[in-house]
Amino acid sequence: MSSWGIDIGGTKIAFRVEGGAPEPYETAVTWSASGDVREDLDVLRAGVATAREAAGAPQRVGIALPAAVDGAGRVTSWPNRPHWTGLDWARVLAELFPGVPARTADDGDLAALAEADRAGSPDVVYFGVGTGVGGGVVLGGRPVPGPERGSCELGHVIADPAGPPCVCGRRGCLQAVASGPAILRRAGRARGEDTGFDELRRGWLDRQDWATAAVGAGCAALASVAVSTAELLHPELVLIGGGFAAGLPGFTDSVAQHVAALARPGHPLPEVRQAALGGLSSLHGALLLGRQG
Repeated sequence: MSSWGIDIGGTKIAFRVEGGAPEPYETAVTWSASGDVREDLDVLRAGVATAREAAGAPQRVGIALPAAVDGAGRVTSWPNRPHWTGLDWARVLAELFPGVPARTADDGDLAALAEADRAGSPDVVYFGVGTGVGGGVVLGGRPVPGPERGSCELGHVIADPAGPPCVCGRRGCLQAVASGPAILRRAGRARGEDTGFDELRRGWLDRQDWATAAVGAGCAALASVAVSTAELLHPELVLIGGGFAAGLPGFTDSVAQHVAALARPGHPLPEVRQAALGGLSSLHGALLLGRQG
């Protein structure tokens, strides 16, 4: 049986097909810069047609999508591609994959699903630290709360009520405190000048005070939300992924140290590990979603 995974991102669409040939088929196409949803859909249709021609028709499809989609299948928000707002996504899927089960879920939830599968654990909290903080919760091998009920917005858990403004309009959301840009802004203030990632990385490796303080504050916020989530859900693992975290050696170890410092007697906390799949986590999660039917 041919299963398709599609990861629709802010800059590209990635495809992976398994089961229709001895080797998986994988490709990606980039969006145009037009800002026109009709042109975006043309790019998507062309990518689907190319994948179908190369790998055969799908029996099941799973799709990772960072946009918010309501119960009727209509896009309500996507900050990276605002021209998608109002799109009847359910109708688009019916046209692309007539008669084929095609399920959509949040990309962070699916990244969590894939990382849990790779780790061999059914109960995981996953944080993806990059330009934002994404992530998800997997319990019993399935994303929580599930694609039918919405996404798990770990990045918008409030880590510091008096913290910096978040793009969502609130203050102190985890991604406003612990995302890559948030940590870089904090480092720049401590250093007294704008600071890029390469400078931060050098400062972090050299244990410069301004760098360790900036990164440490982000790791502490991640640990706080991880421990709070663990108190509610009791996962086996906390996994730390995302390009920003992966680029700073010891970032996950720092989160683990902050988690350990928040332990309370008689209540063991989950192990903290680095995620394994990198930038492919959402794509592999989309495949798993399709297979779940």
